Amino acid sequence: MNLDPYSIQSSLKTSSGEFTYWSLEKLQNSGKKVKHLPFSIRILLENALRNFDDFAITKEHLETILNWSPKASDKDIPYKPARVLMQDFTGVPAVVDIASLRSEAKRKGKDPAKLNPLIPVDLVIDHSVVVDYFGTNYSYQKNVEVEYKRNKERYQFLKWAQKSFNNFSVVPPGMGICHQVNLEYLAHGVITRDGKAFPDTLVGTDSHTPMVNGIGVVAWGVGGIEAEAALLGQPIYFIMPEVVGLKLTGKLPAGTTATDMVLTITELLRKHGVVGKFVEVFGPGLDSLSVPDRATISNMSPEFGCTVTYFPIDDRTLDYMAKTNRSASQIQLVEDYCKSNLLWREDEDLIQYSSLVELDLGTVEATVSGPKRPQDKILVRNFKPKFQELLKSVHGRDYIPMDKREVSRWFNDGGGQETSAPSNVAVEASQETKIKDGLKSVTVDLHNEKFELHDGSIVIAAITSCTNTSNPSVMLGAGLVARKAIEKGLDVKPWVKTSLAPGSKVVTDYLEKAGLMDDLEGLKFHTVGYGCTSCIGNSGPLPAHIAAAVEDNDLVVASVLSGNRNFEARVHPQVKMNYLMSPMLVVVYALAGRVDIDLYNEPVGYDPNLEPVYLKDIWPTQEEIDEISRQVLSPGDYQKSYGEIFEGNEIWKQLESGEGEIYPWDDQSTYIKEAPFFKGISVDVPEPKDIVNANVLLKLGDSITTDHISPAGSFRENTPAGQYLVGRGVQRPDFNSYGSRRGNDEVMVRGTFANVRIKNQLSNQEGGFTTYIPSGEEMTVFDASQKYQSNHIPLIVLAGKEYGSGSSRDWAAKGTNLLGVKAVIAESYERIHRSNLVGMGVLPLQFLKGENAASLNLTGREEFTISGIESGLTPGQNLTVKVKASTGEEKTFEVKSRLDSEVEIAYYKNGGILNYVLRDFLKD
Repeated sequence: MNLDPYSIQSSLKTSSGEFTYWSLEKLQNSGKKVKHLPFSIRILLENALRNFDDFAITKEHLETILNWSPKASDKDIPYKPARVLMQDFTGVPAVVDIASLRSEAKRKGKDPAKLNPLIPVDLVIDHSVVVDYFGTNYSYQKNVEVEYKRNKERYQFLKWAQKSFNNFSVVPPGMGICHQVNLEYLAHGVITRDGKAFPDTLVGTDSHTPMVNGIGVVAWGVGGIEAEAALLGQPIYFIMPEVVGLKLTGKLPAGTTATDMVLTITELLRKHGVVGKFVEVFGPGLDSLSVPDRATISNMSPEFGCTVTYFPIDDRTLDYMAKTNRSASQIQLVEDYCKSNLLWREDEDLIQYSSLVELDLGTVEATVSGPKRPQDKILVRNFKPKFQELLKSVHGRDYIPMDKREVSRWFNDGGGQETSAPSNVAVEASQETKIKDGLKSVTVDLHNEKFELHDGSIVIAAITSCTNTSNPSVMLGAGLVARKAIEKGLDVKPWVKTSLAPGSKVVTDYLEKAGLMDDLEGLKFHTVGYGCTSCIGNSGPLPAHIAAAVEDNDLVVASVLSGNRNFEARVHPQVKMNYLMSPMLVVVYALAGRVDIDLYNEPVGYDPNLEPVYLKDIWPTQEEIDEISRQVLSPGDYQKSYGEIFEGNEIWKQLESGEGEIYPWDDQSTYIKEAPFFKGISVDVPEPKDIVNANVLLKLGDSITTDHISPAGSFRENTPAGQYLVGRGVQRPDFNSYGSRRGNDEVMVRGTFANVRIKNQLSNQEGGFTTYIPSGEEMTVFDASQKYQSNHIPLIVLAGKEYGSGSSRDWAAKGTNLLGVKAVIAESYERIHRSNLVGMGVLPLQFLKGENAASLNLTGREEFTISGIESGLTPGQNLTVKVKASTGEEKTFEVKSRLDSEVEIAYYKNGGILNYVLRDFLKD
């Protein structure tokens, strides 16, 4: 068989040696129109050409990619990434699945040691640190100690996997966030392996994997299910995408940041509509953007809804590689390969795009986004009136201007005695403000220090997330804001929980070198850990007196964070308004202590002499930031941090872990359990059946995210998950988070659809409740599912638009499967979640255009029969749904199957993608 059907294999001589590569230049010279293809499509083409085997990857696949047109195609194409990136929340269940496959293979008499990752996998433990301690110089050490105490069993399991599996490495806790580590260290640009040179590509088990697109690497987030299949040698199949060209012109104005730019782009691309598409950036504006600026944009791809936001490799890419201590030979390899293979950024005018979006960077203004979606852009100059509007429209409260309700207090020598307020500050008794116009406001008294906590008060200010901590410009800028604020005598308000969670140790190295760490700590922005914190719901508890004030008085308080996610109840269950912004603005708003402030016209605060201090007084110029950047940034910082990236601290080094090809499962463990999906699997594929007389478990509206579906954050004793742990002797302080227990299916299934903000139309309560249709009784979703399953009643979910948007959580699909849900009928799906449902054997169905549950008068209390499944499945076919109401009335309607390819049909028939892989292994 000819594995080079176009005869394009060539030899590339570099300082690192001579390598075989698949020449797109030769393909172009043979008459194929490669130069009109977007760079991201060229990389997919090279990937398919190099992996062509005429079986999993066929000549038809090659022609589909080669003939890409702006209208794209409804045909599926293959993708075999060069490596896989995982974080521990999504990585642990993936490793549990691989270990479970080994256990079942052993039971079937096969050699389990042969089940290994076939491509390199890097797992970065970054999602388990919780901000329990903050605002002190011992915060980091205490949080690390608590993290290990909570997660010892999980970490021992990962150390076992590192010893047992080939091609599997673990970055220990406290070393950084996976995406920043990927950008600064793991990404190669071009890879050499087995005598071949090819583009660095990957998939990651986190939706923000596209961040590495900023350094010219094609990568996107997938569910853990798809990632497991990829590392086991299976191509990932997806529909040929449209590619939206984002043309950037101009330069960012003085006073704006990369964060303002990306929040502007988030709104712009959401409005244009890029869900499921590729975005590729071009234009003269690109020349002014550094790789960290580009990566800030790419990081937010899931917030746009696109698969990738790709930046072609150019001189700025090579500059960044040099600054981050990539070797000279690697940098030369990247340049030689890309220039030889039509992957260097040039001839942009020849490229055809599916559609164009243009942004003049000169129009960008200071921006925040919220209070519960990243695309809800608010200009800082409009923030105050927007807050007033949201307070009334969303929370039903009338707004009282701050000058009518602020109670200012001063204390002498720390003695706690209140003095008279100066005449130039408006003061009103707090007793009156508590009831005026229904606004919620409460006086908090702690250790003789009193302050007013009210709607709009900021209780969390977090400099966090790979989105911004990978960008030295905004991090150094935040330090300079802190320095200027301290010089003016300002401090953060006492009700604000502050934290600094850098994405790598490089950040604290250059902040310390600049002397800015002292300034940030002077405002209590102490380092709390190196990992995802607020973005993933690991904000930790609010101080007890703040938590009580919020809970007892139903206050609508806020968080400000330099992250990428602010969905309902994600940052903290008690915080109803969450706003994304630059690290610099996080510091400013922490000083103000409230979001209802006009930063351009009102003082941020008052100095000790009661003189007002305004934003302009503490905001650094870009020249100041650039100057300090030149002084403190060096490749040596990256060499130091990443030279010890796999070592870990002393606790990690001393952590004991077992050895052997089979993991010794412990039935008493509440963290790690063998996955139930493969036990007793048949070697032969069962025939699929129609779904008959199903009930609806949940009837949901639009924009249901995987945060609503998948368990995340903390949970309480009165939840099914809490009751499960209590029943096994686990005390409340040891519950940890859902994320930390993703290796235990019995905890996770109890938390599926249990988000406190989910609104199920089959329940009168907000949260994880439903009605058990046969009896009409309300109960938790989990309890209802158990009752349905014991009575052998299949289940479905009804939903609206954008079902499953958000993070690429495999448990959103795994939990759905374990609850007994056989199908979901929605108006539209987010790409990753639809794929994950297929990967877990759950049938994704879509209402026909113009139809939905409301238009079809579906109450969700009917019986549903879905036919056409057992008569033979084809990609995208229509199936018939017959609905029977309790009155006996019947009606039918058509839905579209979202099994988009023959491969997905095979996965569905097998009950999931890993079942498919395991059956192949058992047969071979």
